[in-house]
Amino acid sequence: MLTPAGERVLSAASELFYRNGLNAVGVAAVAEAAGVTKKTLYACFGSKTELTIAYLRRRHDVWWAYLEQQLAEAGAPRALVVFDAYIDHPRLGSDRGCAFLNAAAELPAGHPGLDVIRRHKAAVRAKFTELLREDVPQAGEPERLAEQLFLLLEGAVAHTGIDGDAHRVTLAREIAEILLRDPRRAVTR
Repeated sequence: MLTPAGERVLSAASELFYRNGLNAVGVAAVAEAAGVTKKTLYACFGSKTELTIAYLRRRHDVWWAYLEQQLAEAGAPRALVVFDAYIDHPRLGSDRGCAFLNAAAELPAGHPGLDVIRRHKAAVRAKFTELLREDVPQAGEPERLAEQLFLLLEGAVAHTGIDGDAHRVTLAREIAEILLRDPRRAVTR
């Protein structure tokens, strides 16, 4: 549980890291945006590395909770909701693309934040597989179709950061809808 100052630091870091990049934002800028001293920031997180990990975990937790809420309210095929969650999340920006892909491009090999990113991406792939098994029983190879949907989504979201809007995610969702209607169209081995 974070203190109120810790929450302000994490909130400020989340906005700055997503908007400007991990490497471009120093702890002084985060502390200033949060209205705290650098000493307070370090008391809350210990290091920029720990703050980065907290940012990535928070981003995952907030997005995942939203995804689960949307899935609970959706009809089949719910795999399309995963695409929608990237486009429609009310609290997380998406115009700079995927925060996890952006962070992965900036973090050096061995940075513990990469483990958070890998777990997030693995959870998204696993969610696609789970949803396909439940909602698309005619999919002969749900794991393979899940991987294809995942890659379709990842490519589209990456381009959101380049293009500045989600039109490619919308197009990817349309392609996914076609594949889910007729899973035989999916590429097989």
